[in-house]
Amino acid sequence: MKAILITLWAKIKASYWFVPLLMAIGAITLSFLTTALDYRLGTSWINNTNWLYGNEPEGARAVLSTVAGSMITVAGVTFSMTILSISHTTSQVGPRLLNNFMSDKANQFTLGVFISTFLYCLMVLRTVRSAESPPPGLSVAEAEQLELLGAFVPHVAMIVGVGMAIASVGVLIFFIHHVPETIHVSNIVARVGRRLNSQIDRQFPARVGEPTDADCEVDAPVVLPPWFDESAEKVVSEGTGYLEYIDGDGLLDLASRHDLVLHVQVSPGDFVTSKTVLLLASPKERLSEEAAEDISAMFVYGAQRTATQDLRFQVNQLVEVAMRALSPGVNDPFTAISCMDWLQSALETLADRELPSPHRYDDDQKLRLIAEPTSFRAFASLIFDQLRPYVAADRNASLQMMEVIGNLAVEVRSAEDRRLLARHACALRRECRRAINDTRTLTSVSRRYRDVLRLLTDADQRIRARQTGRWN
Repeated sequence: MKAILITLWAKIKASYWFVPLLMAIGAITLSFLTTALDYRLGTSWINNTNWLYGNEPEGARAVLSTVAGSMITVAGVTFSMTILSISHTTSQVGPRLLNNFMSDKANQFTLGVFISTFLYCLMVLRTVRSAESPPPGLSVAEAEQLELLGAFVPHVAMIVGVGMAIASVGVLIFFIHHVPETIHVSNIVARVGRRLNSQIDRQFPARVGEPTDADCEVDAPVVLPPWFDESAEKVVSEGTGYLEYIDGDGLLDLASRHDLVLHVQVSPGDFVTSKTVLLLASPKERLSEEAAEDISAMFVYGAQRTATQDLRFQVNQLVEVAMRALSPGVNDPFTAISCMDWLQSALETLADRELPSPHRYDDDQKLRLIAEPTSFRAFASLIFDQLRPYVAADRNASLQMMEVIGNLAVEVRSAEDRRLLARHACALRRECRRAINDTRTLTSVSRRYRDVLRLLTDADQRIRARQTGRWN
């Protein structure tokens, strides 16, 4: 249940209608409050205020009708501008960035202001009442006693409505300035890059103090109990789609309650079918049908990948923009360079984080859950392997990727990670030799490659000196 609620709340917050809906409800509530205040205050107060002018019922209706009609028209134009800018930009940078535009709070706020002003004026308009003749069978005194003759103009509500209209004009000016900034490719890449760094900070704890000797070694492999494979039972998916969220705390609680050891086989972002094995549970004698159903409920699927737990999805967004920028139809290497800069920032952030252990224990220190985290090596391979064929054919992009690898060489703490970076640099140089015919470009790439190897060697020497106490 927790997993479903978390993913549902994430989708609601990213929805285009969420903020406008809240603002519309607030506007309707405000209309009731202001008209109730008008009923309580009456009309004498406005006659004693020199800088305010009272309105007759006909004038009040005209003002409120004008504001309401203009606001719904502007809201339609605003929505059309947003959809047009989104469709134009996604054709350039990729459709998977569509959710980033739809979740833009500035766009949601702008649409919400116009709709709220329209609804507010509409609700206030219905309270305006003109003076009438007494109904047949009633005297004037009786009609006045029953409040059937008196005109009513909600002056406080009108002042608030006019103020909202003036504020809407300011919001429209802001929106006209905001739309070009929203669709600028540099700002698009920067937003995705910042969101990726923020997600890494939330999912991985920061490294505190100096690394131990174990930090310089290859990450320990996932170790299973010797009896696990023989007594394990498969728990398959009950649905089909992209895995959006895994409730790790819920799985740990279920494993403790049923005295199980669970080995998770999938990760957020994977596409699962009705035959996909989600995890292995051991011993199978304790895995009842009800427990299997509860375990399956900890996995939430959707029609598309989301950024809730899937870091690879956000990495692929930047990779896709870079690929499209380096395609022959676009030929924009500087956008690709910007993407690589933000990917470098994400890899540096990840390199400085302590990856969580794949083994999770309960309060009694019993092994309950085994879930292998995504490592720095997996992220580096995801980025460099996908971009290499596109980068290798462009001089600026290939030199930039070599520089990114060199910058990462002085940041990573694992010797295995540094060897991985050396292999990626070698593969890029080899790919450039096949794709580029210009001798000067190849010379620049080779020179940058040698610089990378020197940085990697110097990093290894510094680590060894620090371990033996010779480094200050």
